[in-house]
Amino acid sequence: MFGEELKSFRRLGIRHILLQVLNFASVIASGLMIWKGLGLITNSESPIVVVLSGSMEPAFYRGDLLFLTNPASERYQTGDITVYKIPGADIPIVHRVLETHDVVPKGKTSSAEAGPAEQLLLTKGDNNYVDDIELYQGLNWLERKHIVGKVRGFLPYVGYVTIAMNDFPQLKYALLGGLGLLALIQRE
Repeated sequence: MFGEELKSFRRLGIRHILLQVLNFASVIASGLMIWKGLGLITNSESPIVVVLSGSMEPAFYRGDLLFLTNPASERYQTGDITVYKIPGADIPIVHRVLETHDVVPKGKTSSAEAGPAEQLLLTKGDNNYVDDIELYQGLNWLERKHIVGKVRGFLPYVGYVTIAMNDFPQLKYALLGGLGLLALIQRE
């Protein structure tokens, strides 16, 4: 059976194969452009994230897909669910804002001179007993630059596909290889 497919593949010709490779590349490029466009619209480096732990249960469970926005003009409030990323850490964290503090930027003496106050945040997972200061790697507060976005919506359990591909890299390679092979042998 595999031999027949190989003969069929050879009969397609180099032009057809190149056309299929270009079609596959255009699909990948379109996906990346949509991702970057969503990032620009939402002002977030990652407008869609997957919950990887149970620290926010019962609000969100492992595998839930979260949709984020990060408007520059919006202030975060106690109770908002945010996704943040600490420099040097690979994985963003989804936790609720526990406290907010406004501070005048360094070198300025009054809020009128400095403009808007800088907002500092303290977060905690709903299912955790203590706040996240230990996760901040030496920082006492989160700054706006650490925030990836605020959760605006979610789809339950849809992100399990991503978790499975990260936990089992062979599955990811098999899926990508299969999709690439299908793109090459497709006759349309």
